[in-house]
Amino acid sequence: MTDIAKNISLLREHIPQAVKIVAVSKTKPVSDILIAYNTGQRMFGENRVQELVSKKEKLPSDIEWHFIGHLQSNKVKQIISHTSLIQSVDSFRLLSVVNSEAVKAGVTADCLIQFHIAKEETKFGFSREEAIEMLDSAEYKAMRNIRICGVMGMATFTDDMTAVREEFRNLKKWFTIIRHDYFPDRREFCEISMGMSGDYSVAIEEGATIVRIGSLIFGERGQ
Repeated sequence: MTDIAKNISLLREHIPQAVKIVAVSKTKPVSDILIAYNTGQRMFGENRVQELVSKKEKLPSDIEWHFIGHLQSNKVKQIISHTSLIQSVDSFRLLSVVNSEAVKAGVTADCLIQFHIAKEETKFGFSREEAIEMLDSAEYKAMRNIRICGVMGMATFTDDMTAVREEFRNLKKWFTIIRHDYFPDRREFCEISMGMSGDYSVAIEEGATIVRIGSLIFGERGQ
């Protein structure tokens, strides 16, 4: 059996205290999440709406749930009041729906702009040009129920850490430019979510403030 508590303790020895660890709990049972919770872990990431909502109902209320998967517009309503942070806002249309559902729910939704930094076409996210077009638009400026807290990116799935490092470096560069041009006085725009179990150390070296760790905490899927 995977020693979840030991895994978390080992990670905390290697990850700076200022870097937030989101434990990626997708497909993992409530019992595993409770073990992590009892070690002090409070941030968990899910990529399926129904799974997140179901787990939230069974687990302590002080857990911060992050949605980290591709979010379909027609599912936003189901999670708008259940998440602390939607990390994967990958289109202007999706952000518009998030804002609309947040208005209806009477909440402000914290979001990250997901950038497409990988070589794989299957990954989602904005290009730099698309993000700037959105941030310059009147429609975006009229939104009152979303709060952009930073950026997120998923690197190419490869053993070539030089290529991965370059992708993370690009995301950090885009974060810096956007913060300077659009959020200079917004302290909440401070997060760079990048890095997973296989590349989190490189991500931290390149400026990650959030890392998303699954298998190094819970073991591989199916275990």
